[in-house]
Amino acid sequence: MGGQDVEQAVAEMVRVLTPHESADWRRRAGTLDWSCWTTAAHVAHDLLAYAGQVAARPDDTYLPFDLKVRDDASPRDLLRTVTASGRLLSNALAASEPSARAWHWGPTDPSGFAALGVNETLMHTFDISTGLGITWCPPAALCGAVLARLFPDAPGGDPVRVLLWSTGRADLPGRPRPTSWTLQAAIEQPRNGATNQISKFPPLIS
Repeated sequence: MGGQDVEQAVAEMVRVLTPHESADWRRRAGTLDWSCWTTAAHVAHDLLAYAGQVAARPDDTYLPFDLKVRDDASPRDLLRTVTASGRLLSNALAASEPSARAWHWGPTDPSGFAALGVNETLMHTFDISTGLGITWCPPAALCGAVLARLFPDAPGGDPVRVLLWSTGRADLPGRPRPTSWTLQAAIEQPRNGATNQISKFPPLIS
């Protein structure tokens, strides 16, 4: 996966949510504890964090910076911020050779960060659209690519349904819905015996 996939995912988020900018974004986002507003800010935060990792290539931690979104930001402002953060990640990926490595619970290559960005964008777009009462499912091709990169042990079937199930957002017949999951982005075993895991970046909002 690469920057073009991130751009596609962000464009899809903007396409789906822009017609609903006047809705109440303080509603709960799907099954999350966050509002739709906070969830959109979180997407921008994570995309920017991934861009920073790819650009600086730290080998043992995340960079000590955060995106702060003003509390008076409108839904349109949020979507513009997501677009900006996504473009920064896309540009950082385009400027990185495949052999580059940066930290995400272990040494992770650019394709891993692209997959993380796409997953973050699609799954939280699903959360926001659910909260706003929008019927939407993420693109199957992007879901399939994310599954192949981050969830190689996922069951077969419709990639949209399987990715939603893998991230605790949908049911699959005969399988309990996950309450936690692992994103296998790192391409080597993390040091000190740590396991690859989903990273949680709560957005800082002032």
